[in-house]
Amino acid sequence: MKRIILIRHAKSSWEFNVIDHERPLNQRGINDANLVSKHLKIDSGSVDLILSSDSVRTTQTSKIFISNLNLIEKGVKYMYELYDFDGRDLVRTIKSCENSVNTLMVFGHNHAVTDFANTFGNQMIDNVSTSGVVIMEFNINDWKDLNKGKTVLTLFPRDLKND
Repeated sequence: MKRIILIRHAKSSWEFNVIDHERPLNQRGINDANLVSKHLKIDSGSVDLILSSDSVRTTQTSKIFISNLNLIEKGVKYMYELYDFDGRDLVRTIKSCENSVNTLMVFGHNHAVTDFANTFGNQMIDNVSTSGVVIMEFNINDWKDLNKGKTVLTLFPRDLKND
């Protein structure tokens, strides 16, 4: 059994004149990442590997989640390959994971995140929102055999706000 905790980066700021890769989080993004990560119930001991896009907004998001989930000792691998919007590099990266990894946490970008969740999960999601989490389980032993799995949890900021 393999498990993926897929997280879309938090809301980024357009306030600064920087290239897309360098955009930081805005205050709403920081707040939402804290809100969702503090409500996410996962066993920190079960996470075997953490991968993240190396963009500024995704790096900042991962650091908030990792801190709030007490995963600091796990370390994280920041990868330019996960600065991916169509999903091909996301799928390739996941399929290349070592089989000793049973639970994988990945921080990425849309449309790759939503497309992955809809292609490999069993629940249709219109849009994985910023700071959104989708957890999926797969009845496989080898990441190379990745196929349709089961969506076991979705958690979005809107689920936690009382509007």
